[in-house]
Amino acid sequence: MFVPKRVIFTKGVGTHKEELTSFELALRDAGIEKFNLVQVSSIFPPAAKIIPRSVGIKKLSPGQIVFCVMSKLSSNEPRRLMAASVGCAIPTDRKLYGYLSEHHAYGQTDTVAGDYSEDLAAAMLASTLGIELDENLGWDEKKEIYRISDKIVKTTNVTQSAIVKGDGKFTTVVAAAVLIL
Repeated sequence: MFVPKRVIFTKGVGTHKEELTSFELALRDAGIEKFNLVQVSSIFPPAAKIIPRSVGIKKLSPGQIVFCVMSKLSSNEPRRLMAASVGCAIPTDRKLYGYLSEHHAYGQTDTVAGDYSEDLAAAMLASTLGIELDENLGWDEKKEIYRISDKIVKTTNVTQSAIVKGDGKFTTVVAAAVLIL
């Protein structure tokens, strides 16, 4: 059974005249360029532990097939603000699964994109746990309801933003939750 036991969060940014190379440089900045990354959907495995990136990377080998939830965005439009984010919501009952969400957008700061991705993950988890929410509430109000419900123990995000320089080069931002078996 392929159920990851550990998860690392990482992020990076890369700039190059070629879009593909800017993506490669963003993966290098994130420390995950040497793996064959397979993007998967949005489940945080039951009982999985979040570990530091430096520890998790050492558990992987170059060329290894590695599963991840990744958000990425690229542009060469001068002065364009962009962000890539992965949000996470973990249930109090660690026998249950949590959620990871990917979000990317133009014109959003780290904080705005991070809060949004965290809200997405928490909302998906809340719906599976039977927590009813008014979708018109702001993220801070929703966080308070999650805390009161005592069903969601942790929400977090990893977010990378960047502003494209005016030199015609592509800038790529990535954020990822890497699942380690």
